[in-house]
Amino acid sequence: MRAAFIGLGSMGGGAAESAIRAGLDVTGVDPTPAARARFGNRAVARGADLPPGQEGCVVLTVNAAQAGAALFGPEGAADRLAPGAVIVCSATMAPGEARALAAEAAARGLLYLDAPVSGGAAAAREGRMTVMASGPDAAFAAAKPILDAVAGKVWRLGAEPGQGAAMKVVHQLLAGVHIAAAAEAMALAIRAGLDPETVYGVVTSAAGNSWMFGNRMAHVLAGDDTPLSAGDIFVKDLGLVEAMAREVALPVPLAAQALQLFVAQRALGHGGRDDAFVIRVWQRLAGFRLPGEPANEA
Repeated sequence: MRAAFIGLGSMGGGAAESAIRAGLDVTGVDPTPAARARFGNRAVARGADLPPGQEGCVVLTVNAAQAGAALFGPEGAADRLAPGAVIVCSATMAPGEARALAAEAAARGLLYLDAPVSGGAAAAREGRMTVMASGPDAAFAAAKPILDAVAGKVWRLGAEPGQGAAMKVVHQLLAGVHIAAAAEAMALAIRAGLDPETVYGVVTSAAGNSWMFGNRMAHVLAGDDTPLSAGDIFVKDLGLVEAMAREVALPVPLAAQALQLFVAQRALGHGGRDDAFVIRVWQRLAGFRLPGEPANEA
């Protein structure tokens, strides 16, 4: 199968590598030279530069606007896709945005699978992402070689685009709140004089643990704020949570509070750093030192 992978960041690049290992004929697309570098002649800067006749196109951009431009904009990939090719759109977006992209794809004679993903960079590299997908049976069938290559679990959520997007928004409510809660707990522990490494060991072996605590607080202990997932992503995603909640008239106070914490991370100038370092909001308030920092940096 000839498949384009648009967006070669930590998730998209890993997914593309998994597809190559599975035997797909992959061409990556990313405007950033550094992202393209690891794919050599398998990568191009624009969708319009893809070899013609692509049978599948996986989109792992930041948001719906980027996905729309990458697919259907003046330099987009749509004209390089074969008739009846399948678009597997994995960008996090509002359900209405997913439906609009699906309608545009259908108008061009293309199949569309609304297929957000989760699992992190490691799962993407290992071909075991969780895919939350919705779309017609024909789209699932056409996308099967791609899904087999990149996913450990595919959840079929219905026949209508938008259901996958809605599920991802619900997931991001949990992810954002759990990261913020993990950071708050670690901040309290440090402020109370507990050893962060010991705290990490206790929590990850006890009932209060979460996947996000174990994954993200490891970044804090290492003092590594390299953005595997940036705090600004949760400014966007928790904003989607609030918007969807307003549409269905459901209060989401925990998500709203977590959103404000990630906005505060951005306000401090750290929104582009790893989302675990939302802990710097508490650091700024209380003046404690994070692991690996000299005393004068608190």
